[in-house]
Amino acid sequence: MIKKIEKPAIIAAAGDKKKLIQEYFGLVNSQDEKVSIAVMRSPSGWVEPGQMPEFDEYTVVLKGVLHVISHHGMFDIRAGEAILVSKGEWVRYSTPGPEGAEYVAVCLPAFSTATVHRDE
Repeated sequence: MIKKIEKPAIIAAAGDKKKLIQEYFGLVNSQDEKVSIAVMRSPSGWVEPGQMPEFDEYTVVLKGVLHVISHHGMFDIRAGEAILVSKGEWVRYSTPGPEGAEYVAVCLPAFSTATVHRDE
Protein backbone atom coordinates (compact mmCIF):
# COMPACT_ATOMS: atom_id res chain seq x y z
CA MET A 1 0.00 0.00 0.00
CA ILE A 2 1.09 3.57 -0.70
CA LYS A 3 -0.61 6.51 0.99
CA LYS A 4 0.16 10.06 -0.07
CA ILE A 5 -0.63 12.81 2.43
CA GLU A 6 -1.64 16.02 0.65
CA LYS A 7 -1.44 18.22 3.74
CA PRO A 8 -1.22 17.90 7.50
CA ALA A 9 -4.11 18.28 9.93
CA ILE A 10 -3.78 21.19 12.35
CA ILE A 11 -4.24 19.91 15.91
CA ALA A 12 -5.12 21.95 19.00
CA ALA A 13 -2.23 21.91 21.47
CA ALA A 14 -2.11 21.84 25.24
CA GLY A 15 -0.09 24.47 27.03
CA ASP A 16 -0.16 28.06 28.15
CA LYS A 17 0.68 29.62 24.75
CA LYS A 18 -0.38 28.83 21.20
CA LYS A 19 1.64 25.99 19.67
CA LEU A 20 1.23 24.76 16.09
CA ILE A 21 0.90 21.00 15.58
CA GLN A 22 0.82 19.70 12.01
CA GLU A 23 -0.04 16.00 12.05
CA TYR A 24 0.90 14.12 8.89
CA PHE A 25 0.18 10.61 10.13
CA GLY A 26 -1.95 9.69 13.13
CA LEU A 27 -5.48 9.28 14.39
CA VAL A 28 -6.72 12.61 12.99
CA ASN A 29 -5.09 13.02 9.57
CA SER A 30 -4.54 9.47 8.30
CA GLN A 31 -6.67 7.48 10.78
CA ASP A 32 -3.55 5.51 11.69
CA GLU A 33 -3.50 3.94 15.17
CA LYS A 34 0.03 2.51 14.88
CA VAL A 35 2.03 5.74 14.60
CA SER A 36 1.70 9.50 14.65
CA ILE A 37 4.18 11.83 12.98
CA ALA A 38 3.82 15.57 13.51
CA VAL A 39 5.80 18.76 13.09
CA MET A 40 5.57 21.04 16.13
CA ARG A 41 6.30 24.74 16.36
CA SER A 42 6.15 26.19 19.85
CA PRO A 43 6.83 29.81 20.82
CA SER A 44 9.26 31.15 23.37
CA GLY A 45 7.89 30.64 26.87
CA TRP A 46 5.51 27.78 25.98
CA VAL A 47 4.97 25.18 28.74
CA GLU A 48 2.93 22.00 28.38
CA PRO A 49 1.33 20.20 31.35
CA GLY A 50 3.20 17.15 32.58
CA GLN A 51 2.06 13.81 31.20
CA MET A 52 2.56 10.06 31.56
CA PRO A 53 1.69 8.66 28.11
CA GLU A 54 0.97 5.10 27.03
CA PHE A 55 3.15 5.57 23.92
CA ASP A 56 6.84 5.98 23.16
CA GLU A 57 7.67 9.47 21.87
CA TYR A 58 10.69 10.04 19.62
CA THR A 59 11.52 13.73 19.14
CA VAL A 60 14.02 15.35 16.77
CA VAL A 61 14.64 19.08 17.25
CA LEU A 62 15.05 21.02 13.99
CA LYS A 63 15.36 24.58 15.38
CA GLY A 64 15.71 26.13 18.81
CA VAL A 65 15.77 24.21 22.10
CA LEU A 66 13.20 21.84 23.60
CA HIS A 67 13.43 21.64 27.41
CA VAL A 68 12.43 18.23 28.80
CA ILE A 69 11.85 17.50 32.49
CA SER A 70 11.37 13.95 33.78
CA HIS A 71 11.95 11.99 36.97
CA HIS A 72 15.37 11.18 35.46
CA GLY A 73 16.48 14.81 35.17
CA MET A 74 16.30 17.87 32.95
CA PHE A 75 17.46 17.88 29.35
CA ASP A 76 17.92 20.65 26.78
CA ILE A 77 17.53 19.12 23.34
CA ARG A 78 19.06 21.44 20.74
CA ALA A 79 18.71 21.60 16.96
CA GLY A 80 20.20 18.43 15.51
CA GLU A 81 19.65 16.42 18.69
CA ALA A 82 16.91 13.95 19.62
CA ILE A 83 15.32 12.36 22.68
CA LEU A 84 13.23 9.26 23.35
CA VAL A 85 10.69 9.27 26.17
CA SER A 86 9.41 5.74 26.78
CA LYS A 87 5.77 5.01 27.57
CA GLY A 88 4.94 5.17 31.26
CA GLU A 89 7.55 7.88 31.97
CA TRP A 90 6.34 11.19 33.42
CA VAL A 91 7.56 14.09 31.26
CA ARG A 92 6.95 17.81 30.72
CA TYR A 93 8.01 19.71 27.61
CA SER A 94 8.65 23.45 27.29
CA THR A 95 10.46 25.95 25.06
CA PRO A 96 11.89 28.66 27.33
CA GLY A 97 14.48 29.93 24.82
CA PRO A 98 14.03 33.18 22.91
CA GLU A 99 13.32 31.47 19.55
CA GLY A 100 11.01 28.71 20.79
CA ALA A 101 11.47 25.42 18.95
CA GLU A 102 10.53 23.46 15.86
CA TYR A 103 10.64 19.68 16.12
CA VAL A 104 9.26 16.42 14.77
CA ALA A 105 7.50 14.04 17.15
CA VAL A 106 6.86 10.38 16.36
CA CYS A 107 4.59 8.46 18.74
CA LEU A 108 4.25 4.66 18.82
CA PRO A 109 1.39 3.80 19.02
CA ALA A 110 -0.26 6.99 17.74
CA PHE A 111 -0.79 9.98 20.04
CA SER A 112 -4.23 10.07 21.62
CA THR A 113 -5.76 12.43 24.17
CA ALA A 114 -7.13 9.31 25.87
CA THR A 115 -3.64 7.82 26.37
CA VAL A 116 -1.48 10.91 27.05
CA HIS A 117 -2.61 11.21 30.72
CA ARG A 118 -1.87 14.91 31.29
CA ASP A 119 -1.51 16.34 34.78
CA GLU A 120 -4.50 18.23 36.13
